Amino acid sequence: MPGEMRLCWKVLAATVLLAMPVASQATSCVTQAELPAQDRSALMAIGGRLSEAVVQQDYASLQAALFPAEAAEWDGIRGAVEAAAPLMKGGQVQLRNVYLLDASSLATPADTQFFCSNSSGSLTVTITMRALPPGRYAVVLADAEGAALGGQMGIIVAWDPTGATAAWKLAGLSVRQGIFDGHDGVWYWTHARDLARSDQQWSAWFSYEAARFLLMPVDFISSPNLEKLGQEQAQIKDSPQDAFPYTIPDGPRTWKIDAIRLDASLHQADLGVTYESTGVTDPAALRTEAVAVLSALLKAHSGLRENFHGLWAYAMKDGKRTPVIELPMAQIP
Repeated sequence: MPGEMRLCWKVLAATVLLAMPVASQATSCVTQAELPAQDRSALMAIGGRLSEAVVQQDYASLQAALFPAEAAEWDGIRGAVEAAAPLMKGGQVQLRNVYLLDASSLATPADTQFFCSNSSGSLTVTITMRALPPGRYAVVLADAEGAALGGQMGIIVAWDPTGATAAWKLAGLSVRQGIFDGHDGVWYWTHARDLARSDQQWSAWFSYEAARFLLMPVDFISSPNLEKLGQEQAQIKDSPQDAFPYTIPDGPRTWKIDAIRLDASLHQADLGVTYESTGVTDPAALRTEAVAVLSALLKAHSGLRENFHGLWAYAMKDGKRTPVIELPMAQIP
C-alpha cells in the first residue's frame, strides 16, 4: 500500500500468519504491566527516545541506535521516517504498549508466535514474526497525540550484547496514520456496523478495513478486539470478500475488476481499484478508460460514493499494474 510505511527490516520481517505453522520452541512474552521495574524503565526509555527521534526527524540519533544486523536496512528506515513527517506533525509522543519477547531458546531463525497475556490470563495479544533469529526483542507501540492525522508507531528493538555497553537497539519501524478526516478507528468500526445494518455491504466491508488500518500501526499483532472486528466483518453477506474478479456491465462494454483495497496514499480514506485494461496506451485514452471503470463501479455500489473520499484507478495489462489516476468522489461522473 503506497500510503503505509511497512516494517523496514529483512531479518525481522513480520506478518500476520494466521494459517502458517510457527516454531514450537519455547518462547515467552511479558506485557508492560507484568514487566519487572528495571526492564519496564529501560524499554520505555528507549521507546520514548526512538519515538521522539521519529517525530523530530532526528536521523542521526536513529542511525546511531540501529541494531548492527540491520545496518544495511538504514535507507528503508530513513525513508519511512521521512514519509512519517506529516503523520506526526503537531503531535506529542505517548507510549501505548510495550511487549518484551524472549526468543533466545530458538536454535535457528524460525517463524515464531508469542502469546502476551495479562496476569489473570483474561486478555491475550498474539505477536507473530517470520524468520525470527534467536534473541531478545521488544515491541513498542506509540502515538503522536494531538497530531491531525493521528500518527502511530510500531518500533522493534533488539537486545545487543556485543557493543562496549549492552543495550537495546532499533531493529524495525512502522508508521501509520490513525485518523482519516477527523475520524479514528473506533468511529469507522461503529460506522461499519451501521452500514452493515442498512445493507450497504460493500461500504461496510471497506469501513471495517479502514477501522483495522487505523487501530494498529503494525500488521503482526492480533488482539481480541481486532479478532472481534474480523468476525463482524466476516458475517457480512454479499461482501466483496469473494467477489473478485468482478464484472460490471457498462453499456456495450463489460469491465473486469481484479481487486479493490483501502488506499491511504493521500492520507484519505480512498479505495484503490485494479481493473483489466483494454490495452490503450495514450495517456488521455487511459484516463478516459479509468474514469469509465470508476463511474461504473459507483453506479453498481453507490454507497461507496458517500462513505469514502475518492478512488484510485490501477490498470492491469499483461501482468503489469499501472497507476492511472486518483479522483475525489465528486469528480467521478
